[in-house]
Amino acid sequence: MPMLEVDALTVRYGRLEAVRNASFAVDAGQIVALIGSNGAGKSSALKAVIGLARAADGRIRFDGRDVTAMPAASRVAAGVALSPEGRRLFGRMSVQENLLAGAHGVRSRAVRRRTLEEIYALFPRVLERRRQLAGSLSGGEQQMVAIGRAMMANPKLLMLDEPSLGIAPKIVAEIAAAIERINRDKGLSIVLVEQNARLALRLAHQAYALEHGEIVRSGRGGDLLADPFVQKAYLGV
Repeated sequence: MPMLEVDALTVRYGRLEAVRNASFAVDAGQIVALIGSNGAGKSSALKAVIGLARAADGRIRFDGRDVTAMPAASRVAAGVALSPEGRRLFGRMSVQENLLAGAHGVRSRAVRRRTLEEIYALFPRVLERRRQLAGSLSGGEQQMVAIGRAMMANPKLLMLDEPSLGIAPKIVAEIAAAIERINRDKGLSIVLVEQNARLALRLAHQAYALEHGEIVRSGRGGDLLADPFVQKAYLGV
């Protein structure tokens, strides 16, 4: 049974149908990518999974439970975490305070301490800047903190919304390597939403391409990299 099952999901904002009859799944230990142009419905799908957008139709199951109507806080407690587009850090708080804010639902001090150490090992820049105000960091450093803050919730499923957006190529490579390491070393399932389709497909075990809220292609990441439709639509080949 997949860890996450999204079945015939539809998300509406008023009359706008952002996601239409979309189905996708994430197995334990997988990296799954959702690719597509701006406005394709990728972020809305993530918001529906975590409970920040209402499912107008369809079902969402996580760890065998129907969570379609479950509040967002309960989904986080169940093991879903989101690093949002735009990072959304608390700029007047320190880096470490931002990280600890992500662990507000984790009762065990030992787990909080261990996860914090893992994040600092994963992102040495974050360790170096842990006492700085988050608003003083570069965009790439803020993205590292945003990923770390989501990890502090000790999730089973980590969702990353546009982690490469507006970041220098060298830092994008560091973040991509960190995503692979999180998946490999922690066995953490990851949903990666990216406009950078080449990066996403290179990282992904499984991938789905969205257009106008609908899934138009799916398959293994490597297979979609070689798909002529995907190459023309998303890779500029």
